Amino acid sequence: MTRKKTRRGRRRWYRMDLHLHTPASEDWRDPDVTFLDWLRMAEAKGLDIVAMTDHNTVAGYARFKEEIEHLEWLEQTERILPEEKQRLDAYRELLAKILVLPGFEFTAALGFHILGIFPPETPIRELEFLLLKLGIPADKLDEGATVVGATADVLTAYRLIREAGGIVIAAHANSSHGVMMRGLNIGGQTRIAYTQDPNLHALEVTDLGSRSRNSTARFFDGSKPEYPRRMHLIQGSDAHGLEADPKDKNRLGIGDRPTEIALEEKSFAAIKAVFESDEFNRIRKPRTRVQPDPVQEARRQGEGERLSFHKRITPKGGEQERILRDVVAMANGQGGRIIVGASGKSTEPVVGVERPRLTARELEEALAQRVVPPVNARVSTAAVRGKHVILIDVPPGTDKPYALDGQEIYVRRGKETRLAYRDEIIALVRQEPLPPEEPLPGTEVAEEKQEEPPKEALPRDGALEGRLPPGDGVEIVRVEERQGKRYYTIRDLRNHQVITDVTRESAKHLWAYAIQRYETTPVDPDRVTWFGDLGIWHLEYRAGKVRYDLVQRLPDGRLVVYYGVTEDGFIGPWADMLPIAREMAALHLPEHKRSPA
Repeated sequence: MTRKKTRRGRRRWYRMDLHLHTPASEDWRDPDVTFLDWLRMAEAKGLDIVAMTDHNTVAGYARFKEEIEHLEWLEQTERILPEEKQRLDAYRELLAKILVLPGFEFTAALGFHILGIFPPETPIRELEFLLLKLGIPADKLDEGATVVGATADVLTAYRLIREAGGIVIAAHANSSHGVMMRGLNIGGQTRIAYTQDPNLHALEVTDLGSRSRNSTARFFDGSKPEYPRRMHLIQGSDAHGLEADPKDKNRLGIGDRPTEIALEEKSFAAIKAVFESDEFNRIRKPRTRVQPDPVQEARRQGEGERLSFHKRITPKGGEQERILRDVVAMANGQGGRIIVGASGKSTEPVVGVERPRLTARELEEALAQRVVPPVNARVSTAAVRGKHVILIDVPPGTDKPYALDGQEIYVRRGKETRLAYRDEIIALVRQEPLPPEEPLPGTEVAEEKQEEPPKEALPRDGALEGRLPPGDGVEIVRVEERQGKRYYTIRDLRNHQVITDVTRESAKHLWAYAIQRYETTPVDPDRVTWFGDLGIWHLEYRAGKVRYDLVQRLPDGRLVVYYGVTEDGFIGPWADMLPIAREMAALHLPEHKRSPA
């Protein structure tokens, strides 16, 4: 007699984050982030299931889908370029690992926030129609705005989202804009209704896993007569940037506060079934920590003097020679890290190194035999996305200069490693900082011996030098030309962060616009609309907003250009110019592309 199999399908724990914003939300922090960057960060944080939940819009998810569909169309019509094929392959690799669900964070009446999560096959138009039914104005459907005027009340929103087939979650319920936030001036019966409504699937909380007597789990365990329904609780990152804000620990990044959920399969239907069940032991706070991805972290930092990538290595081949040169150059500088087995491009998959331990030993032997004097570089391996990469950490040398084979002294300038010049060798021998590279004609600030200053002021060190920048947009701080290629240093005017080694090819969105304007349309002072020493040089409609190129004239006559400034950037002395700027936009732009007065 055979025994019947009564065991249910095997479950496993999946890491899930259902509260993630994208660049489609107006309060997204990171400029120039692509959806591929977004997905790569989700992978780096070990997420299996994610939802795109922008404020009152599905525009981000729509753009994400459109990009992939466009790449697939290019492939089908045999028009796809190599870099586009790499991007498409990267998307396919990531989407084979991560379930991406469409959704939104709806702002209900009185400012309460509600998450609606839907199956991936849900048409975008259906979700937009639902947002219209919830009261989002048609002209705000693509804005990702947190303030949208009068909208549906909480209970109506619960019902409509569930009737549309969605999962209904009260966002950050015990925190700001949450339905159970402490000190909220609403009646007890209203609070009960908002947290016990049968259309509500779960509460998103910030104390998941807490054993405190005052924890949300204790409060909603079904033991209280006025709160008889036990509630499923989850946590989410509510990420408005790829990474946490270093200045505010409460502003998390993608995957910083995920939930683990036990499923038979990774699907929307399986997730919804858990929320609609009485199995409360299938959702928990994560019990395992995800190891940081060194390749992802390095790619965000970008290749430079202290970081280099080598996609492949072959025994005793030319690539090993270039790696050894980088080690020597970094030891002669401020140290750094070399990654072998991956390129610096986020669109390219990690290639990995075959026989990583053997290759690492060969590199250690080559370093010991060929670098003079010996450098205390650490060679290690790391597992990344099913591949192994080699990490070489080089400390700053204490016995400079270092040389390869006792003869070739290398230094690293920007992303390039080259043989040291005579004055650089002298500086290394004297244990002095390397002298600055001589700028090529036309790429730097004018020298004092020049009679006339250049049209745009590009300071060497990125200092503001008494300037009064607006509150957003970008500024080109410096331009260098190395081996026939231009490298830009750019300042983000929202946070004054200075980013080096930006090229025309690597720049995206506003950075690409600024570089294009800088290269093709130098400022003509006679065509600037001046207000004293501040002026408006150009305006156009980009990325859903009117953007202005503003100019400041310094006391020495030089001009500084601030590219792509929005109305929000007209702060301080620029604020007085805003009415005139709006008039200029009304004169030059179609009505539907003007900013409201």
